[in-house]
Amino acid sequence: MDVQVSEFLQADRHAILATNGRNGAPQLTPVWYIFEEGVLYVSAQTSTVKVRNLRRDPTVTICIDGGRGDARYVALYGKAELIEPGERQRDLRWRIVRHYYADEATAARYYETVKDTVGVIVTLRPERIVSMGFGQS
Repeated sequence: MDVQVSEFLQADRHAILATNGRNGAPQLTPVWYIFEEGVLYVSAQTSTVKVRNLRRDPTVTICIDGGRGDARYVALYGKAELIEPGERQRDLRWRIVRHYYADEATAARYYETVKDTVGVIVTLRPERIVSMGFGQS
């Protein structure tokens, strides 16, 4: 993976997670994520439509754009795996929350409000990556 793309994915951006709905239409959800060592992790509550969709069909697309005034984007395609509730899931959930807060104390206060909800971690090891605005196509 290109270094610029990797650095872009490691910034604190929002992503759009696309799963396949039961009726064939895409289900789009804005999500927080972390990108580490070529793997993208998203935290999700087990009761959500996106998780039900992924249990039925693990095909997923995740798109991250550059935000206002930045036309770059990266789209990642592949099959998601779910990390079920447990110590690894809780650790990844904390790391995702911490990624989006400037200081640990604020992150910890937010984490306290979500730590007991039943969740999974959506894991994507991209099979295909498409990007724009990084000097390649």
